[in-house]
Amino acid sequence: MSADGQGTRHWFDDDAGPVVRPYAMTRGRTTHAAQHRLDLIAVVVAEPHADDPEADPTLSPEHVDIVELCRKAPQSVAELAAELDLPIGVVRVLVGDLVDGAFVHVNRPVPPAELPDENILRDVINGLRAL
Repeated sequence: MSADGQGTRHWFDDDAGPVVRPYAMTRGRTTHAAQHRLDLIAVVVAEPHADDPEADPTLSPEHVDIVELCRKAPQSVAELAAELDLPIGVVRVLVGDLVDGAFVHVNRPVPPAELPDENILRDVINGLRAL
């Protein structure tokens, strides 16, 4: 808490700037329909044909920031959260909104259950060596 010249106490730090609660950024939502596809290493890629996000009045500044970061280079959900200093849950909801609006798409990593077994790969390598 800080006090101004008149002895009034403030609950915020003047250097911190305005405080926006995460639920305000997501309009009270804690999940999104596409959230099941958004694990920490899912890569978010900007759609090249997408309209300018700043021209869309339904998008928040955080939405616009996500699109701009992804236009520079594809970003994982974790990288977006770190870069924007936002909780992962908020970033998942915002990215879901952007997927719905066709501003970005998400590339999911291959689930470990779908990866080839290490023993099969070793057998293939050994077979190639034997040729």
